[in-house]
Amino acid sequence: MTRPALVVAAGLAAVALTACGGGVDAPYEPGVCFSVETREGGETPAFHKLAEDQPQIEHCAARLEEMRVRFLRQGGSRQEVTGAYQGQFIFIDREGVWIGKSLDGSRFFLLARTGDGRLAMPGAITRDESGRPVGVAAPVDTPTEPSPGQ
Repeated sequence: MTRPALVVAAGLAAVALTACGGGVDAPYEPGVCFSVETREGGETPAFHKLAEDQPQIEHCAARLEEMRVRFLRQGGSRQEVTGAYQGQFIFIDREGVWIGKSLDGSRFFLLARTGDGRLAMPGAITRDESGRPVGVAAPVDTPTEPSPGQ
């Protein structure tokens, strides 16, 4: 191959890689949590402002989980929700919460579901012998002595 042909081939390869690597960036508005509506056919997803003044990504995940549960209680059937917070995407499914820099790239585990369906940090979950999460309730305080005046 001649030198000009190699340059043209390298340029076309670079353009093709750029097209494949390109994607939708999550909006970066400090403290704003977005719900992401993905569309079929490769159209650009829609970002809907869900909550403002969210101090951390975990708070945004909680707002998205509230939205998911509210829709399910109203008769919806969608178990998975996608959101965005300060340049990162949030994915909620039946296992827990995942985060990632792109809609179709790698995802990292953020929050896990407890045995009763709540979200918690993965290290804070008690598991049984099979590895399934166990819901643990706080112990109930029972007074051992009668209070004065009884």
